[in-house]
Amino acid sequence: MNEITTPALVPAASEGNLTNLIAERAWFEPERITMSRPLGDGWQPLTAREVESDIRAAAKGLIAAGVHAGDRVAIMARTRYEWTVLDFATWFAGAVVVPIYETSSAEQVDWILNDSGAVGLIVETPALRELVAPVLPAHTRHIWTMTEDVLDVLRSAGAHISDGEIDNRRKTLSPDSLATLIYTSGTTGKPKGVQLTHGNFLAECGNVVQGAADLFLKPGGSTLLFLPVAHVFGRMVQIGAITAGLHLAHCADVQTRLLPDLASFKPTFVLAVPRIFEKVYNGAEAKAEAAGKGKIFRKAAEVAIAYSENIDAKKFKPALALKHKLFDILLYSKIRHTLGGRVEAAISGGAPLGVRLGHFYRGAGITILEGYGLTETTAGATLNLSTALRVGSVGQPIPGTSIKIADDGEVLIAGPIVMRGYWQNDAANQEVFDGKWFRSGDLGRLDDDGFLYITGRKKELIVTAGGKNVAPAVLEDRLRAHPLVSQCMVVGDNQPFIAALVTIDPEMIKGWIAANNKTGATVATLVNDPDLHAVIQTAVDEANKAVSKAESIRKFAILAEDFTIAGGQLTAKLSVKRHVVAQQYAETITALYTKE
Repeated sequence: MNEITTPALVPAASEGNLTNLIAERAWFEPERITMSRPLGDGWQPLTAREVESDIRAAAKGLIAAGVHAGDRVAIMARTRYEWTVLDFATWFAGAVVVPIYETSSAEQVDWILNDSGAVGLIVETPALRELVAPVLPAHTRHIWTMTEDVLDVLRSAGAHISDGEIDNRRKTLSPDSLATLIYTSGTTGKPKGVQLTHGNFLAECGNVVQGAADLFLKPGGSTLLFLPVAHVFGRMVQIGAITAGLHLAHCADVQTRLLPDLASFKPTFVLAVPRIFEKVYNGAEAKAEAAGKGKIFRKAAEVAIAYSENIDAKKFKPALALKHKLFDILLYSKIRHTLGGRVEAAISGGAPLGVRLGHFYRGAGITILEGYGLTETTAGATLNLSTALRVGSVGQPIPGTSIKIADDGEVLIAGPIVMRGYWQNDAANQEVFDGKWFRSGDLGRLDDDGFLYITGRKKELIVTAGGKNVAPAVLEDRLRAHPLVSQCMVVGDNQPFIAALVTIDPEMIKGWIAANNKTGATVATLVNDPDLHAVIQTAVDEANKAVSKAESIRKFAILAEDFTIAGGQLTAKLSVKRHVVAQQYAETITALYTKE
C-alpha cells in the first residue's frame, strides 16, 4: 500500500473559531471543572465560567493596550495556566499568537519578533524580560510579565472595554483566520514561521478527540500538561483537552515537579515525548539495581513485553498469565503509581518510542498510543488507537487525513490539518508543497492495513564510504533504551563504518558508581573507564542486533557532558540537533576514524 485516506469524523469547519471552545463550554456548562491551578502542594479547581472570565478580562487588557485584530502577540514562558489563558485571550482579541520557547536566546527572540512583526510580548519572569529588553524592536510596543500578576494587570487595564467589543473581535475570526505562527527550530538557516489557522486546529483536535474518544471523552477524564505549549504537540494537548472538556492542569517544571504533580493531580491519561517514558522506565530499573533486585526487574520487563506480544497474538499461556499477575503486584503497579496511579493509556509523539518500550508499558498496564506529525501538520497526522493499535508503528492517518509514500520513500501528507504555508517565505513553500501534498522530509512505509512506519529522515540518512544507506534512528532508539545512556548520535557519513557518540545519564550513573566502587568518580573522569565502556558496549551490541553488519556501530565515544537544550545540542522537544553536535564534537568524531 502506498496511499491511504481515513474518512473525517469531524467535517472541516465552514464557520466558527477556537474561541467558541471556551465560550460555548462556559455557556452550556458554566460550573463544570475544566482546569486547575497549582495551590501549595495541591490544586485550585476552576469552573468553565471562571476560566472564561479570566480569558475575557485578559483580552480586554490586550485591546486596551492597542492590540488590533490580526496583530501578532508573542508569549515566552514555560507551560502554566497563564499561558493557556493568554493564548485564548489573544484570540478573543482577534489577534495571532506567536509562541517563543523560554529557553530561546536573545538572538532567536530578536529574529522571531522582527519576522512576525509582533506588537506585544508576554514573558514569564523578570529575568526573561531583562534577556529580551536589548533586542525589542520598536514595533513591539508592550511587554508584560506573567509572574508580576499579569492577569490582574490586564484585568485592571481593560476594565473599561465592553463585552460587546470582545464579541465583535471574535466575530472577525473564521476557520481560515490565522491562529498562530510557530517558528520551527530548523537545522539550517533562520527558523520559519509555520502558519496554522483556526480551521487547522479545529480539524486536528476535533478528529483526534473523536477518534480517541475512550481517552478524551472518558467520564471524569483529566490530563496533566507538561509539554512546552510553545511546541505544537503541547498546543494540541491544550486545545484538545479544552475541546473535549477534560479537566486540565499544567506542570511548569518537569525536572522537579512532574512526579509530585502526577501523584497529586492523578490524571487519567498523559501525552508526552518518549524521553519521559524512558526516564520512568530507567528510573525504575536503577532503583531495582540499587536494591539488589536488578535481575528481578529485567525478568519482569521480559514478562511484560511477552504479555503485550501475546495480546497481539490473542493467546496466553497460563504460566505467562500467572507470572504477569505476580509482577503486576511487585512492579507494574509501582510504575503506574509513578504516573499518578490512574493512567491507563498515554499518547506519545515528537520522536520514535521504540517497539520494546511500547510493549513493556502495555504489558505493565499503560497502553502508549504512538503518533506522528509535524508543526506543519498541526501536530498529529497519524495515531494509534486503543481500537486500532500496532506497536512499533505510528498508527493510521487521523480522520480526514491522507498519507502517501512517494517513490523515494518520503511521507507525503494532505488534509485540513496541513498548514497554510510558511510566513512570508514563498521559496520554502515551493520546496515543501507538491500540489495538495506536503513533503514531510521523513521516510516511511505503509503496511497492508494502512499503519505507517517511520524509517528515517531524508536529510539524516547516513551514506558510508561504501555506499551503504543507514537510517540512524533504529540504532539510536535501541541505544537509548539502556538506563545509563542519556543521549546518542550515530555518525559515519562518507566514512568506512558507522560510529556513535554517547552521553551518560547523570542521575543513573550515581548508582553505577556506587555499585562498582568508583567513589568520587564523575562522568568526565569515566569517559575512558574500561568498565563503563564494557557496559556501553553491551548496549551497542543490543542495538546492532536490529541492523546488518554493514550498518552496525563499530566504535563509540563516551562524552564528558550530556546534551542539553541550554547547550544547544537539543531542541525544545529533546531531539538532537545533529549539525550542532557534529560541529561541537568534530575532533571526537575525527578521532573515531583515525585512532586504532
